[in-house]
Amino acid sequence: MPDVSILDVRLYGRSIATLTHLQGDRTIFAFNEDYVADENRPTLSLSFKDDLGGLITDFKPTQRVIPPFFSNLLPEGQLRRYLADRAGVNQQREFFLLWMLGRDLPGALEIHPLEGGAIPPAQDEAEMNRPNALRFSLAGIQLKFSALANGHKGGGLTIPAQGVGGSWIVKLPSQQFSGVPENEFSMMTLARMMGMDVPEIQLLDLEAIQGLPEGIGELKGPALAVSRFDRTPEGPVHIEDFAQIFGVFPDDKYKAASYRNIATVIGIEAGDAAVSEFIRRLVFSTLIGNGDMHLKNWSLIYPDKRNAALSPAYDLLSTIPYIAGEDTAALNYSRTKKMAELSTDELKHLAAKSHLPEKLVLDAARETVQTFRDIWPAEKANLPLAASVIEAVETHAPKVPLYEELR
Repeated sequence: MPDVSILDVRLYGRSIATLTHLQGDRTIFAFNEDYVADENRPTLSLSFKDDLGGLITDFKPTQRVIPPFFSNLLPEGQLRRYLADRAGVNQQREFFLLWMLGRDLPGALEIHPLEGGAIPPAQDEAEMNRPNALRFSLAGIQLKFSALANGHKGGGLTIPAQGVGGSWIVKLPSQQFSGVPENEFSMMTLARMMGMDVPEIQLLDLEAIQGLPEGIGELKGPALAVSRFDRTPEGPVHIEDFAQIFGVFPDDKYKAASYRNIATVIGIEAGDAAVSEFIRRLVFSTLIGNGDMHLKNWSLIYPDKRNAALSPAYDLLSTIPYIAGEDTAALNYSRTKKMAELSTDELKHLAAKSHLPEKLVLDAARETVQTFRDIWPAEKANLPLAASVIEAVETHAPKVPLYEELR
């Protein structure tokens, strides 16, 4: 058996780089020469951009894990354990987990093994060639899978048993917390009503979803289906999250950067309109008590393959009903993580340190607060929200200084 395995990294179907696995469980990443020489090359990640705007091409080997950009493509937690078990791969050996999951990654990226390389441990040729050895999945910790619209009269989705996934994400009910899909559906709906960029979403009975994988446990309640904004009729569109942009591993998604750092990148790379949208989502998330907007829950998208825009919103939900007394944000705003300390002064500090126009930031925040105060009372009873969620939001929102300061 060969001691070296090589994965072909393809962006929009074009081979642009390789990941090579060597003895000692080391992985080396390298761009292909033609990609480096191409002045009009599509953007893979801002993490590979140097201070002068050029392409970084010198990378150190990683041990056991793969480089951060690729590590962030892999699922975490329960989902990783489930998929690694299904694939017969040690969940800590990221190179081989990426080998198995590389056909249905976020954005326009695909990973293909080159012929003749070593196969993943605990696998054999028959297993590797079995088309339904593994259901395709996406990065993150929640149980979620790519799905295809199945064309049934009443609607419905199918999680494919083979081949790449479709243009929807199916997020299954949580086994730990009740009503999570209904919560996220409601908050995403509110965000859209308030003018934020939100993909198409729907709640589906589990009976309307065909091909649910085995071994995921007993599930209760509806699932949330989210249209994939990285899939279009013209083909995939590349995206990356801010853990990838900052070049940090998933374990550091809560501590490696702040909202101020995210705002700085958005201001430089995507412009004022994107900054306003970022502030709207940030203030909205604070008002509803969303303490899980970590680095992986913000992304950039590359509509023209080269230049960044802020992606549509995702993973907007109120977390405070599930964690009593927890009112801290996932990241620092600028100087504080406390939602009860998000004031106009804190936003002014964020704007100054991010080199953003203060008026732009405060105007977006004011619009969000005023719109929330109008829409929430009118719509809360029309959404599939548990009484406990409504009570938690109504208790929490007035404690955010912006709620009164910008009314």
